Amino acid sequence: METMTVERVIDAPIEDVFGWLTTTTNYTASPLAVRCALTRGGREAPYGVGAVRTHLWLMGWFRERITRYEPPYATEYVVERSLPPSRHELGRMTFTETAGGTRVSWTTRAEVRVPFLGAFLTRALVRPVLLGTFRSILATADAALTRGAVRR
Repeated sequence: METMTVERVIDAPIEDVFGWLTTTTNYTASPLAVRCALTRGGREAPYGVGAVRTHLWLMGWFRERITRYEPPYATEYVVERSLPPSRHELGRMTFTETAGGTRVSWTTRAEVRVPFLGAFLTRALVRPVLLGTFRSILATADAALTRGAVRR
C-alpha cells in the first residue's frame, strides 16, 4: 500500500477552497479530469457523509463514497470501485488557514490490485500519475479561486 500526499497553498479563504475542492464536478476544469458526477447526495450536504461520486480521469474510473465531512477543515473518502482495480484505504483532504491563504493537503493510500506486480506498478506508474492529477486539480482550483483576486 502506497501513501501519496500533495500540498498547495491557495490564496483564498478556507471556506471557498473547501467548497471548490469538495464539489468534485469542478475537477473537469482540469485537463486530466474528463467527467465527474455526484451520483448520490450526502446526509447533511450534497458532498457530505454518505455521498457517492464518480470520476473519469485520464488514468481511470473511480466510484467514491464520502466517509467524513467537516467543513471547512476536512473531508475523507474511500474508493469503492475502480478501473483499473485498486485497493484503497484512505482519501483525505485537510484545509488549514495560513498567512498566505489556505493550505490544502491531499493524501491517499492505495495500490493497484494486480497479483505480484501491484506494489511495483503502484510505485512506478500510479504514484507519479496520481500525484500529477492531484497537482493539476489543485492548480486548477488555485486559478479558479484567485483569478482576478488582488494579491496580498
